Amino acid sequence: MPPSHSLRIVAAKAGNTLSADHKRFNSLTQQIAQSRRKLLAWKDNVLSFRQIYTETIVPLQVEAGRETRTWLFKLDALLATGKWSKAERTTANQIVAEAASQLLVAHANDEELKALFERHAGVDFETDRQNILKSVKDLTEAVTGVDLGDDKDLNTQEDFIRRMHKSFKAQIQAQEAEASARVQQGHRGAAAQKRAEQAQQRREQEAKLVSQSIREIYRKLASALHPDRESDAVRRNEKTAMMQRVNQAYAANDLLSLLELQLEIEQIDAKHIANASARQVKHYNRILAEQLEELRDEIELEEVRFMLEFGIDPGLKVNPARLGDLLKDMSYAARNEITMQQQINRMLDDVGATKRWLKEERRRERERPPSGEFFF
Repeated sequence: MPPSHSLRIVAAKAGNTLSADHKRFNSLTQQIAQSRRKLLAWKDNVLSFRQIYTETIVPLQVEAGRETRTWLFKLDALLATGKWSKAERTTANQIVAEAASQLLVAHANDEELKALFERHAGVDFETDRQNILKSVKDLTEAVTGVDLGDDKDLNTQEDFIRRMHKSFKAQIQAQEAEASARVQQGHRGAAAQKRAEQAQQRREQEAKLVSQSIREIYRKLASALHPDRESDAVRRNEKTAMMQRVNQAYAANDLLSLLELQLEIEQIDAKHIANASARQVKHYNRILAEQLEELRDEIELEEVRFMLEFGIDPGLKVNPARLGDLLKDMSYAARNEITMQQQINRMLDDVGATKRWLKEERRRERERPPSGEFFF
């Protein structure tokens, strides 16, 4: 059954105010609940999104790719007629190389397309991809100061993003450890050294108490829910299921779920939390803050996986509860892409129109400001 009480702490009397720790407890439990819903939305909705994407968007993308491939080889054939200026050939080479490169991301085994790319880019596709990855890596290191390691095993965009994420996190942890070490080594004098040692002792004591808090709640739940102590078969099955939830929460260090289970079996209520000692609430808050950070990391990982799988711009904000809207946008974009590729196909039947198109593309390229972006 659902919890009969809320974990939210309220003032004991009208007009009273909550302590800062109680307010933080309420804020953390609310943020954790929101993060849980968001993580669940990612896990639940991506499955249906993938199915609909495969059934509706992929066929549109295949059709757009087929139209693109057709006009690429048509333009390649036109360039072989010898009726083009150097500027027109240069522009056409750039257009063919860029479009072929994008197609090869999804059709890496298309040898004809690879040969087409090489003719117009002047380099084979695999070498070009490696050069781009290396350039992105070098630029990222120069801008951020983060060492992304050597170029070994850096073969795809996914490899780069995973390494970048891992390196950024490692750098932050190293900086925190270095700052802590400087204090502990007495770089700020003997008094600071003593304060640092006392702070470290307090942290170790608090960590011990935090662990004890989790264990105490677990023991109380296990004592109340142990199925071997239940003679009624139906209740024994219910307790077995609840004990599985308790074990999962304990293994994950999930304080909030353990407290919610206590609420569910009415071992505690909101007053129990409100009346806990200030030190106990601080311990709870420490555990909840760590739990919230882990949830946010897991959500970020789900988001990155989603963006990579479906080729979505990492800068785009995606609401996992509204992936249907994203599918509509992607369908609209794919249909527009098909229409545009068909128009280019028809245009290439007219040499004069093709020359005007190349001239316009040259003008756009000259006017386009340098963005510093790389496209994989």
